Amino acid sequence: MALTALGWPEFMWNWKQAIPLFGYVCSVGEDIPIDNECVSGDFVNLKMICRCSLSKMLIGVGARNSRGINRRRRPRRRPDFPTPRGMARNKEGLVLLLDVGPSMHRALQELVFHRSDEVGVVLFGTKETHNDLARELGGYKHVLVKHDIKVVDEETKNALENLPRGTAPVLDAIVVGLDMLIKRFGDTKAKQRLCLITDAQHLLRDPPQGTKEDQVDTIADQMKKHDIKMDCIVFRESGVQHNSVMDENDRLLYHFRDRSVAKVVQVDTPTALLGALKTRNVLPVTIFRGDLEVSSTFKIKVWAYKKTSEEKFPTLKKYSDKAPPSDQFASHEVKVDYEYKSILEPDTVVPPDQRIKGYLYGPQVVPISSAEWEAVKFKPEKGVKLLGFADRSSIPRSYFMKDVNSFVPEPGNTKAIVAVSALARAMQEMNKVAILRCVWRQNQANVAFGVLTPNISSVNNVPDSFYFNILPFAEDIRDFPFRSFSSLPPSSQPTEEQQEAADNLVKMLDLAPPGREEILRPDFTPNPMLERFYSYLDLKSKQPDANPPPLDSCLRRITEPDPDVINYRAPLIQNLGKSFELKENPKRKKARTQERLAYTDPDDQAKSSENNAEKATAADGQAKKPEDPYAEKARAIEVLFPSTEKVGKIGDVNPVKDFEAMLAERSSSIWVQKAIEEMKKYTTNLVQNSLQGDYYEKALECFVALRKACIIEQEPEEYNQFVTKLYERLKKVDDVVKFFQLLSSKNVLLICKEEAPDSDVTEEMARSFFMKTEISSE
Repeated sequence: MALTALGWPEFMWNWKQAIPLFGYVCSVGEDIPIDNECVSGDFVNLKMICRCSLSKMLIGVGARNSRGINRRRRPRRRPDFPTPRGMARNKEGLVLLLDVGPSMHRALQELVFHRSDEVGVVLFGTKETHNDLARELGGYKHVLVKHDIKVVDEETKNALENLPRGTAPVLDAIVVGLDMLIKRFGDTKAKQRLCLITDAQHLLRDPPQGTKEDQVDTIADQMKKHDIKMDCIVFRESGVQHNSVMDENDRLLYHFRDRSVAKVVQVDTPTALLGALKTRNVLPVTIFRGDLEVSSTFKIKVWAYKKTSEEKFPTLKKYSDKAPPSDQFASHEVKVDYEYKSILEPDTVVPPDQRIKGYLYGPQVVPISSAEWEAVKFKPEKGVKLLGFADRSSIPRSYFMKDVNSFVPEPGNTKAIVAVSALARAMQEMNKVAILRCVWRQNQANVAFGVLTPNISSVNNVPDSFYFNILPFAEDIRDFPFRSFSSLPPSSQPTEEQQEAADNLVKMLDLAPPGREEILRPDFTPNPMLERFYSYLDLKSKQPDANPPPLDSCLRRITEPDPDVINYRAPLIQNLGKSFELKENPKRKKARTQERLAYTDPDDQAKSSENNAEKATAADGQAKKPEDPYAEKARAIEVLFPSTEKVGKIGDVNPVKDFEAMLAERSSSIWVQKAIEEMKKYTTNLVQNSLQGDYYEKALECFVALRKACIIEQEPEEYNQFVTKLYERLKKVDDVVKFFQLLSSKNVLLICKEEAPDSDVTEEMARSFFMKTEISSE
């Protein structure tokens, strides 16, 4: 008899009778985390996981049950899925299927639920049998319904503590959990989910008729009919040897995934299990539905979702303990009122209609009314427009800002699916990305400017899509130029031995070693701060005076290096410490900007080193290691450049010293630019007003100081453009041409790339510039 031809009640009976006793879902025990992407079973600290999850849920329950709490109402948003009658939009029906087999008994402790979820707990592998199917139909032994489906509360958490041990088949547990969901929600469109956690190491019996694959197909058909999804988490430690039984069980579990009714994830560490079990699903809500406008005649229907978004800490409310303990209806609410008073009349309260916002514009406060602000606001039209394409390499990863969004073709729209796939595959083949201008909502205050990256699907029934990252504007970018390591003296660069020791340290702590699964994958790594917060919150609810407990071992493996690796590689770490000898660095007076300007050229540094060596030999009678020229320079600077008073202008007595004093003034960001501009004006006047070269020596000193300052302050273009424009304007004056010849003879060239990475001038170009000057003079 074909099961699909039967009515539901009769089919239900036949279907249940046909299921063999097989399987495991979740086990209880020591330190293993849990997620909703797969079924796993081994060592999870079930107590810890349960406390954390339920304390997270109880935050919402407490806010909902307290009377008089002033809650901020959020705007309602249309969900992407129908809301079942009698259920909140974010509400979910969930049945946990927990394998309590021997290898699974130290794995499940802290499950996180939404405050309006309805949760049931089914244990299989127990000595006791308690479920409706066993009473109605017989069979289904060693499957215990520990907690019926109802809104999560303290009883739900208690159901996950003190779990028994034993073994039982997985498919029985799946059928019992499926039966609980169908009886509870019927034909409604409520979100329903099974969460299976197991090690899948036990042999399954052959069914009375058909094959095991047929039984899986029968269950999958019913799950599809009632829109029930299953998350399977298979936990096996890395040392477990695979056998034919485990391979067969894996194949059957993955058959659920192939039927599009389950997700299967395998984990091998307690930390990964803690991160893999997500008992609270976030409802996917679109941030945009509309056209991806390639041109006025070519538009693609797309939906945009958030792909990654930071999970925030729960909002902590102000609480008052002034109410009597016996008052059961006290809300303990704290109300905060603000009063605005005039400085001239401190006793007079300024009403709202007499207040206006003001914005600082320099030292001035500019008042802007609400009506004026609304008129000034940019109110673009809703839409997503393609601006063009760029090479993938031209968009550095450091430019990505905020959350990541996913663009998918409109569900059920074949033309949109084909268009998105064609565009994504063309971009992938040409190694291109698209630049978009996005306005998610009508009259949105800001415009998102971002990059669209193709995401080619590897699954046949999943269409291609795009990832969208917001790009910065010019005001958002922060440049931090640093001196190149190659420009440092040899004494400041690592030796081959030091470099090898550092390379070995990186290899030792590699989180994705060859032949092993990646450690601390983001998909399976929970936020240790959130987990610890919820765990402590649960403890405080029971013991108000409790101190924070030590960090759990699962969370410790996230926040600290693996102690096993550290102990195993102790000699390598000791070798690293020996390779880098630490010396005491004597404290010295902080150098000022004018001190940093007094740097020496490479030739001067070499001479200084030789002089140091000669002095050391004369003093001690034997050669000593030459002193670092940089250390000598630091001492000389203290004497050569004493602190100066604030100077706002470059004078004729000592223009170089005035210039350095202006650079040293850091009370405002404009002082460096102001100093450079002042020196450029002063130097130009010296060159122009020189009579038969009487000011050339002074102008040369100013040019040298200006050039050094532009190199240190990373402003090479300021100097290069100044010299070029000055020459173009005065090149027909014979005396001025002689001055440029003087600069060339003193090797005061344009600033090249070797001296400042931001410069566009090569060394050859810098020297050829003065050669042109000499030719024009001839």
